[in-house]
Order: sequence, then structure tokens, then C-alpha cells
Amino acid sequence: MNRPNILVKTPLGLENIAAARILELNSNVKVYPRPQGFLGLVLVEADKHFEFARKIKENVLEAEKVIPAYEVVEADLNKIVEAARKVALGNISSEETFAVRTTRRGKHDFTSLDVNVKAGAAVKEITNASVNLSFPDKVVAVEIVGNIALISVLKGTEEYKKLRPGKEPVVKYLRKIALIQMPYLGPLDASYNMGVRIGREAQTFEVKELVIAPIGSIPADQLLMFLKGVYEGIESRYSIQKKTYARKVNKIPVYVQDLYQVIRDRFKEPIIVFEPEGEPVIKMKDKIKEIFNNPKVKRINILIGSRVGIPVGIYRFADLILDIAPGVTISTDLAAASAITALITVLESVEN
Repeated sequence: MNRPNILVKTPLGLENIAAARILELNSNVKVYPRPQGFLGLVLVEADKHFEFARKIKENVLEAEKVIPAYEVVEADLNKIVEAARKVALGNISSEETFAVRTTRRGKHDFTSLDVNVKAGAAVKEITNASVNLSFPDKVVAVEIVGNIALISVLKGTEEYKKLRPGKEPVVKYLRKIALIQMPYLGPLDASYNMGVRIGREAQTFEVKELVIAPIGSIPADQLLMFLKGVYEGIESRYSIQKKTYARKVNKIPVYVQDLYQVIRDRFKEPIIVFEPEGEPVIKMKDKIKEIFNNPKVKRINILIGSRVGIPVGIYRFADLILDIAPGVTISTDLAAASAITALITVLESVEN
């Protein structure tokens, strides 16, 4: 491997396919899939490499990220810092913000944090630009592969983020939702499996609470299996959320109360029923926004049926009766998620 000047990141296992596609674009370039054994990478050595990097972006689907190097140096901390200073000059203005992002592969006598701190200080000194680690205008990308380091300057917009300016989290709406779910009763294995799915859905959205609301007397063994499934579903999803979310995760509480008593107890609170007899969700968007955006409203009760729908008599006490997909019957295991997703879509919509 001589002096690669483009780094391509691919899904694991697709390195050779991506390398072959790159060679199809230009057989004169040199490609190094899985350099030094590092998975998910293809190093490319090409003339006019900025132009060729654009060509890779436009033509190679397997290329998730294409980073043309402004500088390629030995993987030495001082040399990397000096290279970062060099590439920043003329590419980052004093009016822009920046961040240094380092990915280090292999063994070195420095850490990625060392690079970020020292290179960041050097870039700030030479450009007088401000640091913005969350949403920078420019990113100084330091990609270390074994004994070499590729340094580039990328637009901040090239970083795909789950949350960014103009994209607000919907937790403020979800924390108001009390999910009132009629239990799925029947064969014990079916009740359990349906409980698992519903529990996972409720925990996925981290609603305020989940209320299992049967009607009248019901077989205890079927309800028991359904509730076991609900708790299993909640716990399985919660354990994943704790590992992946940077924020605190809300583990939803579960209650059991007769459906009619729930309505009597909460008749002064907003009640929204999801049943096929209702109005299309989009038609009632203004009313939905009014309810959810009212600061005085702390809890909004969302009623979801099961094998048997919500009793018609309850309709009279509902603020809204909504139909998620007119002409389509939503299965019990998808009903809660579909209802919440429909509400979020309306609440996040922007008027033209």
C-alpha cells in the first residue's frame, strides 16, 4: 500500500464488492479492501482524488461514507495535529464553527481524545473559529488506519444525526399519553405472545402509563398470561433502550382497571378512541394539536380495542373518535403503535 488518499466506509462484509465497483469506475486506481484487516473499509489511491471521490459517491451504493484526504501522514500525534492545522487554513473561516472527529484503528501511544483536543486547539488557533461539537459547520475528520492517518474537512451537513436543529424530539407528547389497552384473551400462548408485542410497543414509545382495561369478569389464567407477556415485552425493550439511549429512559408503569371505571375516573380528561367508526386522523388534526399542545392537559387517554372493539357507549364520553386507516382493519398487535405513530405524524406536521 503506497499512499491512499480516499477512505470509503462500507457495511461489514461488502468491502470487496465496493472495491470491485470502484475499479469498474476506473481500472487505473488502486483499491485496498479491509486494509490491515480492518473491516468495513476500502482505501483508494487515485489521481484527481477529489473528483474521483465524488464519482464514488454518485455511483457506488455500498459506499456509506466517502472521505477524500486533504493530507495523509504517519499516525503520529504531532504530525496529525500539524496536518489538521494545515487543512483547516483556507477551508474553515472565522465565522464558521467546527469539530474534530477522530476514528482510531490499531494500537498507538495516544487516544482519539488526545487527537480531538490537540488538533482542535490547533485549528481554533489558526482559524479563530468557534467549536461546536453538536452541529458544526465543518468537521475536521481524522481517520487513522494502522500506521497512517487521513485528514479531511467535511461539511457538517454530511453527518447524519437522529436529532438536529429543526427536528424536535416527540417525548413531550408521548409523556402525556395514557395507553388504555383492552387485553387480548384466548389461548394462553396467544395471549402471552400478544402481551409481549403490546408491551414492547408501549415501552418503545415510553408513554406515561399503560392501563390494561378488561370489561367485566374474565378468565384469570388468560389475563395472567397476557400480563406476563406485557411485562416481558416492556423489560426486553427497556433493556435495549438503556444501552442505546444517552438520555434517561422512562420505564412505563402498568395498571389494571375495568374499562368503564377508567372512563368514569378520567371523564374530565381528554379521551381519544381509535375505532373504524371514527373520523380520519388527518381530518381532525387541528383538534388533536389543540389537545396535545394545551399546557393544562397533563394526561391524554388513548383507547385501543382488542379482539372486541371499544364499546360504543363509551364513544359518547370521548373527545375524539379516530380511524387510522379507513377501510383497513389494524391487527391488535399493531394497533397501539399505529395509533401513536398517526398522532405523532399529525403533531409534527407543519402548515404550509
